[in-house]
Amino acid sequence: MMDIMNFFSHVCIFILFLFMLLKVIDKSKTQKSNSKLPPGPWKLPFLGHLHHMGGLPHHTLRDLAKKHGPLMLLQLGEVPTLIVSSPRVAKEVLKVHDTVFADRPALLAAKTGTYNFTDIIFSPFGKYWRQLRKICFQELFSVKKVQLMWSIRDEEVSNLIEKIYSMAGSPLNMSEMVNSVSNDIISRAAFGKKCKDKEAFLSLMHESMSLAGGFDLADLYPSKKFLHGIIEDVVDVILRLNEDNELAIPMENDNIKAVIQNIFIAGSDTSSTAIIWGLSELMRNPRVMEKAQTEIRKVFDGKETINQSDINELKYLNLVVRETLRLHPPTGIIPPRECRETCEIDGYEIPKGTRLIVNAWAMGRDPEYWSNPERFEPERFQDVSIDYKGTDFEYIPFGAGRRMCPGLLLGVANVELLLAKLLYHFDWKLTDGLAPEELDMTEVFGGVVVRKVDLKLIPAIYRPLAAQT
Repeated sequence: MMDIMNFFSHVCIFILFLFMLLKVIDKSKTQKSNSKLPPGPWKLPFLGHLHHMGGLPHHTLRDLAKKHGPLMLLQLGEVPTLIVSSPRVAKEVLKVHDTVFADRPALLAAKTGTYNFTDIIFSPFGKYWRQLRKICFQELFSVKKVQLMWSIRDEEVSNLIEKIYSMAGSPLNMSEMVNSVSNDIISRAAFGKKCKDKEAFLSLMHESMSLAGGFDLADLYPSKKFLHGIIEDVVDVILRLNEDNELAIPMENDNIKAVIQNIFIAGSDTSSTAIIWGLSELMRNPRVMEKAQTEIRKVFDGKETINQSDINELKYLNLVVRETLRLHPPTGIIPPRECRETCEIDGYEIPKGTRLIVNAWAMGRDPEYWSNPERFEPERFQDVSIDYKGTDFEYIPFGAGRRMCPGLLLGVANVELLLAKLLYHFDWKLTDGLAPEELDMTEVFGGVVVRKVDLKLIPAIYRPLAAQT
């Protein structure tokens, strides 16, 4: 008898739960129909829409946008979050209402990892952020500064080529090697010398990016003292500006450390990610690989030294880089912003404090703007003026507006040089006899969107380093 009573009790509780759940869903639909808020999927108490978020966020958000439109409002826990997935709406948010959405949310990850929001990426919109932005665009990442870094970049890439030359014919972990040389370039540009304990530093940077990408941080830097030891040498540029009293707001040690961290993320992590995806796509597309190598070898052959003007001649390689960034924008989704005041977007009311996420990955694959969007076709950029500098909203791998990535010129310069040298000096094949179409292209998200499985290739020498330089 007790078993029967227990059974009916459980049934009643289950029916009551279903009834309450249906009421919540019905209430959500009713509120949606009567509200000026953007649409979104059904939600649960406490969780909001978190139960819809599974797998890779840029994929999940793209799939939700297909059902609910290019402008969605999700309730992620307690946080209202605006999801933008179309170039048309992105232009309205990032250009027309750029100032309204110029702030960053106060994420725990950012507070811990950027010395209380003192970096360029997460510092609040205002006088201090404007000062940092000016330093980045006029001093650290200007066209002139990137050109002056040529010798550093060329020397470190040449060191990599020598290392690969000594290991020709053997399987190489290109993901690790490209990460390492990218770190060396940025370390020398930032400190004037290579980073001590590079492996530990790279591990720390990847961990911080991964945690920040997931917005799930408790102990971001377990080795804070170690990090302080690495960056005691600090950037001469910022110190000079400080000493000459050219800064309206003085830069303390923590401010400088936060900016240096941005330099590594912008110049090292994102560059190496783009290079590895570019190599991966070239290995999957032998036609494109052959065309790129033919151009590079035609331009480089017979020259004792290579300089920036030679890289500028590589028109097809530039198309390859642009197509790589379309399919594989480094962060997938642009770092979140926050609405500073209530505004109207596309006819919907956006409350103050709403978090903003722009899905650059989805827009780069939008069939309304791109033909055969899933194919790797560099030629699509051949006769168009679409650029990655934030004015063409179907293609914003580095963001757009006031908060776009300040280090894009340095990042692209590193990508072009490294790819050019790798394709010039070596022919490449996949390990284990894999056919091009068998290469695993699975992604994993952790601040930047990287390969789940490291890229391993076997080099065969085409031109030894001494024969060209």
